[in-house]
Amino acid sequence: MTTQTELHYLTIAEAARLLERKTISPVELTQAVLDRIEEVDGRLKTYVTLLATEALSAARRAEQDIQCGKYLGPLHGIPMAIKDLYDTAGVVTASGSKIRSDYVPKSDSTVVRKLREAGAIVLGKVTTHEFAFGFDAPPTRNPWNLDCTPSGSSGGSGSALAAGLCLGATGSDTGGSIRAPGAVNGIAGIKPTYGRVSKYGVAVLSWSLDHAGPMARSTADLALMLRAMAGHDPNDPTTLDIPVPNYAATLSGDIKGLKIGVPQNYFFDDVQPAVKNAVTAAIATLKSLGGKIIEVNLRHFGDDVLPTFFSIVMPEAATYHQKTFRERGHEYGADVQELLETGQLFLATTYITAQRNRSAIKASLAAALDMVDILLTPTLPVTAARVGQENYQWKDRQESVFAACARFLCPFNLAGLPAISIPCGLSEDQMPIGLQLAGKPFDEATVLRAADAFEKATDWHQRRPKL
Repeated sequence: MTTQTELHYLTIAEAARLLERKTISPVELTQAVLDRIEEVDGRLKTYVTLLATEALSAARRAEQDIQCGKYLGPLHGIPMAIKDLYDTAGVVTASGSKIRSDYVPKSDSTVVRKLREAGAIVLGKVTTHEFAFGFDAPPTRNPWNLDCTPSGSSGGSGSALAAGLCLGATGSDTGGSIRAPGAVNGIAGIKPTYGRVSKYGVAVLSWSLDHAGPMARSTADLALMLRAMAGHDPNDPTTLDIPVPNYAATLSGDIKGLKIGVPQNYFFDDVQPAVKNAVTAAIATLKSLGGKIIEVNLRHFGDDVLPTFFSIVMPEAATYHQKTFRERGHEYGADVQELLETGQLFLATTYITAQRNRSAIKASLAAALDMVDILLTPTLPVTAARVGQENYQWKDRQESVFAACARFLCPFNLAGLPAISIPCGLSEDQMPIGLQLAGKPFDEATVLRAADAFEKATDWHQRRPKL
């Protein structure tokens, strides 16, 4: 029998088996997670709105349904956290900003609705950087080291998962905001293909770069969540009517013959030694499992990647906020004020040039993926930043935390490709390191299969912070 002390760290797949067999109940599981939140979240500060009463009520309904033989599937009775960008009916959805401190949506975002329909239990709303415009989620801290940030903008989701404060969570990813907190908190997160998951009811940062996706403690859990979240949505014209696979059924652990491309340029420039060593070891592991490691070179990848990203995200964000910023600009945080002011200065010619460069980057990644099944890179070149840290120091230059976090992640937003981050090591100071795998459009199944095979062969995803 699983003890209550252990329940908060169950994976979704583990909990689902116990719930279906009635070995544990949704109420027991939800209460265990709520107890864990009460125990540690005073230090981590992940939840901005905790819906304990509502969650227990939903758990009782789920328990009754399961007892009556109305089991909905592997998300039924699973306690989850919702990033505060996602509309939740009747619950304040502030997007981390004073601007929306009184915004109470009348209906759920499409993703939240789908998770509820699958039986998931909403525990509450977790932190985000204001309007997702940054790689942090203040005031949340990293459970591996409370002096470090959880990255962001989905830092509340990442920290909560690592600390056992939910079993699954939603995230959003415009330039890496699912994968960066995935890496630094030692959990798993996938940015699906652009158009795979609806963004309806999710606050906009950048129309052409935003992605919604799941975060969890294992690849198998991501597979379960993504199947429930994905699909065409008439309310989001960017979604495509493409069949959604049963991702969990493809997690065989077998990657024999899988062609894994390792870029020889860009993705290993200016990388902390611990990150390089962990990723090198991960490559060896995947090779030992039968993966075929192939060196690839990426054309049009260089110093213009980050400027291309910034030249799209900045003016798109400034356009979205234009009216509100003009009327209530002083209510935004200082960092977001500065970013939005800068975004207003971009010329149309700069934006158009960036879109042309984006096409070249997308074509380069497509050419590489014509030769291989997936691409493998570090998720980040660095481990978690310390609270208040502004730069990382390399041998001959400084790099802002924002740039360091976006550098390896934003290319896959620019190209709209599916990309996952999973844990692959710990640094000397015991901070998590992430491995990124990216695939072809709408081929999340292969990305998940490779990530799951790596997890089956290692135990990095099972490591927990000492709180």
